[in-house]
Amino acid sequence: MSEAPLDLLYRDEALAVVNKPAGLLAHRSQIAAHEDRFLLDQLREQLGQRCFLAHRLDRATSGALLLAFDKGTAAALGEQFMGRSVEKTYLAVVRGWTDESGRIEHALDAPGKPEPKPAISHYRRLATIELPYPMSGFETARYCLLAMQPETGRYRQLRRHLKHIHHHLIGDTSHGDGRHNRLFRAEFRCHRMLLHAWRIAFDHPADGRRLDIEAPVDGEFAALLERFGWQAALPPAGIRDWGFGIGNPS
Repeated sequence: MSEAPLDLLYRDEALAVVNKPAGLLAHRSQIAAHEDRFLLDQLREQLGQRCFLAHRLDRATSGALLLAFDKGTAAALGEQFMGRSVEKTYLAVVRGWTDESGRIEHALDAPGKPEPKPAISHYRRLATIELPYPMSGFETARYCLLAMQPETGRYRQLRRHLKHIHHHLIGDTSHGDGRHNRLFRAEFRCHRMLLHAWRIAFDHPADGRRLDIEAPVDGEFAALLERFGWQAALPPAGIRDWGFGIGNPS
């Protein structure tokens, strides 16, 4: 059975942005030696050309993933990531109601790199809901939808930062809260991690154009947004100044 084509959000002769499905590994690695499905291999076959990842998304995360078609473009994009001029905005569903906005500054380590490095994330609350399910000694369960921007790019940064502020990401089996994950599976048939790389903005290496690409939410994530009445909470395309406080390149 052939794979369904990956959704290309943008493509030109130098690069592309693909909407990565949740659950699909981006590339081969030693820790996934038993796997046989990888986005990079599938995209190479789909487009008939070599592809180079400009950054990474966790297996369980869906959304906008930037790729280059040659090493020079990949290197130029890598410099933008290193210089923090790439804007990445995520959507996340978390337990509890956060403040309306906030900055999380908490150093993080990484596999094979035990020395923690500075890590900063920003969030803005978009919507809330209170559900009639007893949880943790309370009569109801509260959840909210966040827009998040990482200022740095550490290992599982957003997931671990949300755990740090006790607003665990729903569906995260490594850093989340199993009680809430089980509720979403049982009551809403939502079996995925609710983190989506919604928008990515960067300068095109060939001509300097600022590209702002949005990855539509689909599947279980989209169904949950509709069920909670949260679709209207998503700012329209083109709105970039959300007050994150980290600066938006022009």
